[in-house]
Amino acid sequence: MSKSGSVAAPHTWVIAKLESIVSINYGKALSASTRAHNGTVPVVGSSGIVGQHNQSLVDGACLVIGRKGAAGAVHLISQSSWPIDTAYFIQSPPGINLSYLYYFLSSQELGQLDKSTAIPSLSRDDLYGVEVPIAPESEQARIVEKLEELLSDLDAGVAELKAAQRKLAQYRQSLLKAAVEGALTADWRAARSRSGEPQETSADLLQRFLTERRARWEAKQLTKFGEQGKTPPKGWQAKYPEPAAPDVAELPSLPEGWVWATIDQCAIDENGITDGPFGSNLKSEHYTESGPLVIRLQNIGDGRFLDARAHISEERYEHLGKHAVIEGDVVVAMLGEVLPRSCVIPAGVVPAIVKADCARVRLNPELIPPTLAVAVLNAEPTRKRVNRLVKGIGRPRVNLGHIRSIAVPLPPRAEQDRILDVLSEALESCDGQNSAIERGFYLSAAQRKNILKAAFTGQLVPQHPHDEPPSTLLERIRSDRASRTGTAKARGRKPRTTA
Repeated sequence: MSKSGSVAAPHTWVIAKLESIVSINYGKALSASTRAHNGTVPVVGSSGIVGQHNQSLVDGACLVIGRKGAAGAVHLISQSSWPIDTAYFIQSPPGINLSYLYYFLSSQELGQLDKSTAIPSLSRDDLYGVEVPIAPESEQARIVEKLEELLSDLDAGVAELKAAQRKLAQYRQSLLKAAVEGALTADWRAARSRSGEPQETSADLLQRFLTERRARWEAKQLTKFGEQGKTPPKGWQAKYPEPAAPDVAELPSLPEGWVWATIDQCAIDENGITDGPFGSNLKSEHYTESGPLVIRLQNIGDGRFLDARAHISEERYEHLGKHAVIEGDVVVAMLGEVLPRSCVIPAGVVPAIVKADCARVRLNPELIPPTLAVAVLNAEPTRKRVNRLVKGIGRPRVNLGHIRSIAVPLPPRAEQDRILDVLSEALESCDGQNSAIERGFYLSAAQRKNILKAAFTGQLVPQHPHDEPPSTLLERIRSDRASRTGTAKARGRKPRTTA
């Protein structure tokens, strides 16, 4: 962010604070219910165009700058518009090229001016203090022309990268769908069937582990009774928390030898599924610079763990031990646009706990490996079924009951291993391609930053000695603003109906 004296510009330019060249106006609220949705006037908020209307608050082009929400985001609106109250708007005075101002402000990371601790919000006073390098008017036009030439080529490259990323995501989903529906191993299954080699069915596998799970619970209960010197009461076995079974009537058919189970049935025991602590158990003041990790929504990528660090003290970690994760646990996002979204806890992350809105699922790896469970959870067929359960408008959410009931297509154990062999190789290739795409985005962003830096330090186009000096331009702006003192502000004008 430009501070006083920090803008490196040619000696022929002038550095001026934003307050000395433009007026920053507040947008005006316009609820969705009062908009004309078939109108031709864009309604603009901090994130950009959010709807249409048939009246304008601002006549002609303007810059819209996010005030709340996407604080500091800058949008160039080339027609009459209605900026709403989450944004500011600027109309450029004669002599200041609006595109020039847009490119400069969009290069300044205005969001860094946000001092709020809760809802992102940008102060108008802080915005007025931003320093702008003012080039001669003719040079502004030359800079804009060159920027549009260079950045259009760059934007075209970014568009190609985004298209490649979308295709890769589609291919990845097709792999997961084939894996969880049996198509990925159809030939392997047919060859196995022709060989006549016997194998344990997935139904037998599931029943065996459910029986063992109940036996472990009964053994723990008997140990507790013994430690307390009590005789087990009549009917104590009936208190066993039976895991939720799938409603197969609502599920598609599976390949021969497969069976439907639930995440609850696949859990290691009745305590295998939990979410993070709520309320006063984990507050902002509990976070520390180092210590055990807190697994948050930001850590749960689509099939991979993301490194976004937050810490708590050892003492707080011990207090929240029932929310702890271990290597190999599956963590599931319970809030977000795409649900469920899950990944496996890798080595080197623990000790850690899950935060609210994140579920920890500790599976029986002999029944289903965590990596296969993640493939099931992230596959489109599962997401479509879970989407019917999602609650919340704007912030979709699932609860622990939903997660427990998620249906899992369970292949025989040998076929699970085969699926993981084929899937891991294909997904590794996808990850490599995605890394190359992400590298392309990084290089494009760096190149864009360098181009903008060159533009506003006078290195993008040559200076012409006969251009009118910007000091004269600024004097005209001051005179023009002084002559309009006392006139109605743009915000106070009656909205104009457009044809």
